[in-house]
Amino acid sequence: QVQVVESGGGLVQAGGSLRLSCAAPGSIFSLYDMGWYRQAPGKQRVLVAGITSTGSTNYADSGRGRFTISRDNAKNTVYLQMSRLKPEGTAVYYCKAAVKLRNGVTVDYWGQGTQVTVSS
Repeated sequence: QVQVVESGGGLVQAGGSLRLSCAAPGSIFSLYDMGWYRQAPGKQRVLVAGITSTGSTNYADSGRGRFTISRDNAKNTVYLQMSRLKPEGTAVYYCKAAVKLRNGVTVDYWGQGTQVTVSS
């Protein structure tokens, strides 16, 4: 079992910035692929940004150029730096740790989510 804990959400004005953090304690954190997702009311959960164990990153079109995902393996933490936030970015943001088991199966562990509200 992998515990995933998000923090850093809050209320911010449009155009502002916010940094989310996701801690996933574990001696093999560096082997996890990590991702940030968001879910707005009444909508499906969607990928915002991802970072692999080797540091490769990918972004949804909605955040490309404004969001940056990074990881600090020494702190077992992944970050999502969000800038120039828009009201449509209001959602619960979730962190996911993708853990590949020895048998090759990948298991996803989710955090409880952190609310981000962008006021216009």
